Amino acid sequence: MGSSIGEAKKVFEIEAKSILELREKLDERFDQAIILLLECRGKVVVTGMGKSGQIARKIASTFSSTGTPAVFVSPAETSHGDLGAISGGDVILALSYRGETDEMRNIVQFAKRKGLKIISMTGSLSSSLAQASDIALDVSVREEACPLGLAPTASTTAALAMGDALAVAALSQRGFKAEDFAQFHPGGSLGRKLLTHVKDLMHSGSSLPLVTPETKAKEVISQMTAAEVRGVCGVVDNGGNLVGTITDGDLRRRLDKAKNPLDDTAKDIMGTQPKTIEASELAERALFLMEQFAIQNLFVVDRNSSKPKAPVGMIHLQDLLKARVR
Repeated sequence: MGSSIGEAKKVFEIEAKSILELREKLDERFDQAIILLLECRGKVVVTGMGKSGQIARKIASTFSSTGTPAVFVSPAETSHGDLGAISGGDVILALSYRGETDEMRNIVQFAKRKGLKIISMTGSLSSSLAQASDIALDVSVREEACPLGLAPTASTTAALAMGDALAVAALSQRGFKAEDFAQFHPGGSLGRKLLTHVKDLMHSGSSLPLVTPETKAKEVISQMTAAEVRGVCGVVDNGGNLVGTITDGDLRRRLDKAKNPLDDTAKDIMGTQPKTIEASELAERALFLMEQFAIQNLFVVDRNSSKPKAPVGMIHLQDLLKARVR
């Protein structure tokens, strides 16, 4: 059996060409379709049968995740009650390459009775579906990638690309931002990056290891060991302001220098330039600072409070890794 790479390359070439040819077919009808989508007071009902139905499902999902509420409704189920999913203010987006899908008639007739707008994506602008639509978008292709010319390949790819174009153009017109996208994807990596804040992950209260400059080294070690976040503690002055930090590294360096290290105080051991982060900052920002300064923890402050330099929490590198911020 010979290599199939040549056949695969031919498929890529045909489907890529089909998409590029769509670009030349765009006209005022596309702009009109976007206007209908933006003016939609309900949801976009995306529908299609067979392979077109599978593409329609994906388009509905893309719309929903980019700020345009959408659902998929199968034309085959509309005669069995699923027309109830369509309501006033909805816009119908119907996919049918030939434009003569029998099962589509129920949705088209229902939309006409209810005065709903219909946008169609079809390979035949003279088809029944195109003629019944308020706006018909041409997604015709010169040839299918299937050598028999039977299996929908280039045509479904073209329909998918047109659906993406509609969703992205609507997204742009709405001023949809990455933060909005994250709201719809709280479980994804982007959601974690844009929705997780330092205050959501920080240790606070009794878990926050704090000492004063006069605290003896023995007690410092005890605090660093007993606290939930081990290996570090903050040093605060009489006003509760953070004036230093002590890490395991600071203790080891002091042990090398001091004759009686346990007689030292926190002031003798601490680093005097503590790195802090605002509680309302994104957790990803905390990770960036830790990497920038090659540290594993940050004390957290609330700069909008009456004590903007007082620590209200602490966040550790392990907290960020467990939260899968990156």
